[in-house]
Amino acid sequence: MMNAAKPQGCTNSKLRQLTRIVTRHYDGHLAEAGLRNTQYALLSHVVRLGPIRPGDLARRMHMEASTLTRSLQPLASKEWLKIGAGADERSRLIEATEAGQAKQAEGQRAWKAAQTALNERLGVERVAALHDLLDACIESLDGDTDPAQN
Repeated sequence: MMNAAKPQGCTNSKLRQLTRIVTRHYDGHLAEAGLRNTQYALLSHVVRLGPIRPGDLARRMHMEASTLTRSLQPLASKEWLKIGAGADERSRLIEATEAGQAKQAEGQRAWKAAQTALNERLGVERVAALHDLLDACIESLDGDTDPAQN
């Protein structure tokens, strides 16, 4: 068995640094479609899952409900998303409009170019290994809200 190296530095800081770099990469490509990465991700989830209740969408995206509400507004104001009545007076449903589906498809082409460029830069094997590691970490930490357990 190999001796594992002791982690150096703050994992959160390293992850945030990587996230900022990767986000800039994807945002640069998605800007061609008039989207930011966060908008594309939200629009893609709604296209794939909608019509969907806001609470269900927030859970699926691992977002706070208030963050989701703020993120939905620009997409609804551009008429890419429709936020309508749900099963009862208190519930809402979010769905992509025809324009939203077209914008998501445009964004998907830009996203694919970003993903291809990232794969070329880092190497497909490294990206696949990173996905496996991230998936395992997400599974281990998902639902962990007690800071004392960290």
